[in-house]
Amino acid sequence: MSGAPPTFPAAEPPPFGTPREVAPGVLWLRLPLPFKRDHVNVYLLQDGDGWAVVDTGIGDARTQEIWEAVLSGPLRGSSLTRLFVTHSHPDHAGLAGWLTRRHALTLWMPRAEYLFSLALQYAPSELGAESWRAFYRRHGFDALAVGKVLGRGYRYLHHTTGVPGTYRRLRHGETIVIGGREFRVLTGGGHGLEQAMLYCAQDGLFLASDQILAGMFAGITVTALEPEANALGAYLRSLALLRREIAADALVLSGHGLPFVGLHPRIDAVIAHHAERCATIIEACRDVPRTAADLLAVVFPHPLDEQQTGFAFGEIVAHINHLVAEGDLLAEPDEDGCLRYVPAP
Repeated sequence: MSGAPPTFPAAEPPPFGTPREVAPGVLWLRLPLPFKRDHVNVYLLQDGDGWAVVDTGIGDARTQEIWEAVLSGPLRGSSLTRLFVTHSHPDHAGLAGWLTRRHALTLWMPRAEYLFSLALQYAPSELGAESWRAFYRRHGFDALAVGKVLGRGYRYLHHTTGVPGTYRRLRHGETIVIGGREFRVLTGGGHGLEQAMLYCAQDGLFLASDQILAGMFAGITVTALEPEANALGAYLRSLALLRREIAADALVLSGHGLPFVGLHPRIDAVIAHHAERCATIIEACRDVPRTAADLLAVVFPHPLDEQQTGFAFGEIVAHINHLVAEGDLLAEPDEDGCLRYVPAP
């Protein structure tokens, strides 16, 4: 690990619903979430006479009320010009439908993230039914545990107002001008399918969404939709790209936590965290073959509620799939088709 730890230009966040200028022409708006991670950061970029919005907050009445208060209070007299949504998770995309309809905005979004949002909007039952049940059972959950996680753990997916029927695609490598600033679009996998980030090299501004956070780790998960995905591998490749492409002294504006400076050492710390987690999993499988469900208590020894269990399980599978892809773990199916893992010889 190299370099000093991240520093924080703002020691404390603004109150919910109170925009704060975090750089010239950039407002930081913190919105509440009804989860253990209790907030999400959205940003407004000066765009001519109005403001371009980056992410929306979750799709619930409380967040709508905060947006109404902001637009009738601190931003009164200003218009919203367009909406950039970095990825499909409801805390970032939840009010996309509502905001685009209410303010006649064009939605800008990466293609994979937009299409997944459409899938959640029009076919939610297909995303949670038997494919998920089989996925959990294959990795060692019993029927009772599966029922609890599926019954309560994915309610957050319904905190959304949908997305409009048309959008403007955000493409990796393209340059977008917002209020006279040139932002380069970067996309990366792991946390999302094709999460978008915006980088203004001239002003040293990096809107990172959830790809890199200070003081917490982005969730890297595998789901029943693509059960053999190497999400962790995609994420580590994305971090390597960010280390090459983004200046070490850029101001990082993330989707959660505080804005910070010190991107490169933070990337190093995140990579070390995942390497340590992989080592823990290999060691736990050394004496006895283990399922992903067995490994939950090893990697997450503290109590988890149903939603946390769902996320934690997806993280375990992400690390297992990466270790299998790297040749460090082998899968041994038992007579019921349940997968148990052992270190490669």
